[in-house]
Amino acid sequence: MRRRIYSELEKWKQEEAGRTALLIDGARRVGKSYIAEDFGRAEYKSYLLIDFNRAGREVTDLFLNYLNDLDLFFLYLSNFYGIKLYERESLIIFDEVQLFPRARSAIKYLVADGRYDYIETGSLMSIKKNVQDILIPSEERHIRMYPLDFEEFLWAMGNESMMDLIRLCFEKGKPMGQVMHRKAMDYFRQYLIVGGMPQAVEAYVETRDFDRVDRVKRDILTLYRADIVKHAEGYEMKVEQIFDDIPSQLQKHDKKFRLSSLKKEARFRDYEDAMFWLNDAMIVNMCYNSTAPSIGLKLNMDRMTLKCYMADTGLLISHAFDENGIVSEEIYKKLLFNKLEVNQGMIVENIVAQMLAAAGHKLYFYSNSSREDAASRMEIDFLTAKSRISSRHNISPIEVKSGKNYTLTSLKKFREKYGEQLHIPYVIHSGDWKQEDGITYLPLYMTPLL
Repeated sequence: MRRRIYSELEKWKQEEAGRTALLIDGARRVGKSYIAEDFGRAEYKSYLLIDFNRAGREVTDLFLNYLNDLDLFFLYLSNFYGIKLYERESLIIFDEVQLFPRARSAIKYLVADGRYDYIETGSLMSIKKNVQDILIPSEERHIRMYPLDFEEFLWAMGNESMMDLIRLCFEKGKPMGQVMHRKAMDYFRQYLIVGGMPQAVEAYVETRDFDRVDRVKRDILTLYRADIVKHAEGYEMKVEQIFDDIPSQLQKHDKKFRLSSLKKEARFRDYEDAMFWLNDAMIVNMCYNSTAPSIGLKLNMDRMTLKCYMADTGLLISHAFDENGIVSEEIYKKLLFNKLEVNQGMIVENIVAQMLAAAGHKLYFYSNSSREDAASRMEIDFLTAKSRISSRHNISPIEVKSGKNYTLTSLKKFREKYGEQLHIPYVIHSGDWKQEDGITYLPLYMTPLL
């Protein structure tokens, strides 16, 4: 599958010329190993992949005993894997490098040697047990890989031109028009329910069979549960509690994560490590309350008031509708034709969070639940900052609307109170592009362009 990250790998190879290694961090089954191998196969004379999930002592001992003699180190590696290495023309891939942190630490010496290029892939890269007792190399460039975004989904579906039209209409501030908007929304609804995990997209492209797609997604959810048991040592039950409660938390009106639903009188500090584990595993996207819409949203971040979105909306649907162990084709078809009886707000807000995160945004929202001042009581789904900061008008409030009939009470209050700080207010909805009363209304599929 064609992935946008490939161009970033090409840019790294050209600009760095071996001066840094590249670490690709991402959730399990998001396509890290595939893209690294694909890149090695296409861009180098040869590549060698060390999978630390399978590598035995005969390989790992090389990192312990031969880093002082790199001629022997490379000779052993080359012969063990049966791959001829060419100076400045070969790539060495450390796959699942978190399972053997000493290899990550060795990057310092391997990059300094300069003979080959290095890509590392892994997940849970910041968890304590994966970094303890090693020196994290400064020669390592870090890049995050997400599930397929909407444009990548279109590519997988064989549509190379739709996003170009969407981008042009966004840049010119023009509606798509009835026919093209309906076509774009048809694609978007398919993306919404299939999600962006490569195996699920592949199954859908090949078969259009929703039952098969759902089985693939459930296998991934089962893998995530196994990872929680295996790697979230000491707080695996808390991680599992949070993971299982995500759909019901998102189903609530304000969607803020309430620890009290997990355990009466639960305190944030008791669950902070579990939250961090899920976020670091990139299974979820955390969205924090920023208490003031000013430059530096992080400066006003309330770490204890947050929303917890699934990193892939397709997985969220399989996670949420699991009464019979599998989402029936009927539920998928109702989602596809916008006929599902339950509140779709959580699904639509989750996909917007997913697209904003993949586009590089840190996720923030605004919430003020004042009981004394009704004018201050409001909830804004997301806040984004301009890429070029000026003295004022830097923050865009974003409201996400899943239905056709809605009010904008909070957005209007927000504009009135914080007008000096605000850039463009957005409503993301299922309709076409339009501007009204100083508010820009964007169709859902334009979210990645913000």
